Amino acid sequence: MNTTQDLRSFQPSKALLCLGAAALFWLLSALNKPGYTLNVEYPIRFVYNDSLFTPTSPLPRTVQVNVSSDGWGLLRHSWLPFRVEPVNYVVKNPLQTSVINTASLAATVAEHVKKLHVNYVVADTLDIHFDRRLTKTIRLVADSLHINLAPRYVVSSVINLTPRTIQVEGPAKLVRGLPDTMLVKIPRKRILDNYDEEVPLNQLRHPLLQTSADRVAVSFEVGELLSPSVNNEKTKQ
Repeated sequence: MNTTQDLRSFQPSKALLCLGAAALFWLLSALNKPGYTLNVEYPIRFVYNDSLFTPTSPLPRTVQVNVSSDGWGLLRHSWLPFRVEPVNYVVKNPLQTSVINTASLAATVAEHVKKLHVNYVVADTLDIHFDRRLTKTIRLVADSLHINLAPRYVVSSVINLTPRTIQVEGPAKLVRGLPDTMLVKIPRKRILDNYDEEVPLNQLRHPLLQTSADRVAVSFEVGELLSPSVNNEKTKQ
């Protein structure tokens, strides 16, 4: 009889509630303890004279920082990249700078996160490279020798390009290697009527280059060559 009453008095919901309360107490106690460490992705903004210099490879948008604190502090900051302003990293001499100064960056990050102890910046892809910013004007010329016309058809007017020149801006080493004149190829095949289309300038597509235009308007007239017999018949008439 006592065994049956004990089984009836046992309530699984109360047991689970007690177990959950114990687990919560343990978790809260653990979060209050110091000495936890975590690698945090921290947003970074590079400050330099961008009118004179330009990066020759994409600059990182975040850096990985090792921080330590109690459990609560790390829990609050485990999603730092979405909640804080980027830290400014000043590049004083871009042409002489090839890596990020991790000690200086760690000190700057420490000023932003007062409640965390910044241990170090994780050394991962911290190379940065700059070059002088250069602008070059390139003349555009239609590639008239390779226009694909239908049989017996010819270009019967001047080939108009708008614009006739474009400005290209980017790293000096890359811009200096560009030609002074660039041929614009006409992509359409077997042309037999007047042409008036925009042509993309695919030759200048590069992640480090900026252009004043990425397309050029091309227009010209097309006429049909008449055979000698047709010309004679028109003359007789």
